[in-house]
Amino acid sequence: MVKIRRKKGFFSISAVAEMFSVHQQTIRLYEKEGLISPRRSEGNTRLFSEEDINRLEEVIYLTHQLGINLAGVEMIIKLEKQIKKMQKEMNQLFEATQRQLQKESEASTQAVRTSAKQLLKMRGKKGTNKPKTTDPKQEDQIFDIDNWQIEYEDKS
Repeated sequence: MVKIRRKKGFFSISAVAEMFSVHQQTIRLYEKEGLISPRRSEGNTRLFSEEDINRLEEVIYLTHQLGINLAGVEMIIKLEKQIKKMQKEMNQLFEATQRQLQKESEASTQAVRTSAKQLLKMRGKKGTNKPKTTDPKQEDQIFDIDNWQIEYEDKS
């Protein structure tokens, strides 16, 4: 299946102002305050992308619906960026920790298997009734390592 990529559209300030029922001067003010950053054409006309429109929608909601002033809106936008950055870092840290835990779990499992096999050999030397074998698969069947359960005492 062939994916067709659509061109990203840009909107003029008049179309955006009509879209949100605000005055063009209001949009210019938001740009002047740094809350939005539309692209410019060669003729210096503002070109609003989907991202710009989404940001503008957020600014209009905060100012018109919630009554937050422009300084507050600017702070909210900065905090949102910081939160997104922190979320990304936390996700990366979580993934790295998961990988490390998996490695440690595999290493612990291997250490338990090795110790169990050594105990089995030592036990076999002391004259137990368990059959002696050199085949690791048979050892695992005789001494089922995977079904061990460890109980911890609560010393509180």
